[in-house]
Amino acid sequence: MSIEAAKTQEILRNYRRHETDTGSPEVQIALLSERIVNLTEHFKTHKKDHHSRRGLLHLVSLRKRLLSYLRREDADRYKKIIGQLGLRK
Repeated sequence: MSIEAAKTQEILRNYRRHETDTGSPEVQIALLSERIVNLTEHFKTHKKDHHSRRGLLHLVSLRKRLLSYLRREDADRYKKIIGQLGLRK
């Protein structure tokens, strides 16, 4: 359910704002999105895993707060990240 190191490095390369960036909202949102996708796949085979489902809801709310922050601070970066990740229509 966690992200492999190679996948994490790929996400960092794709969404970072500068060479040593690991904590910008864009990177955090992309990493959370990957974890959410992995957990969603996990629930297709483990329907009764309610403890992990609670963790999924926590990740979704954290991503929502980061997206709200980004929308409030810089609308252009917000539009770019939701376009790249395909989060909204």
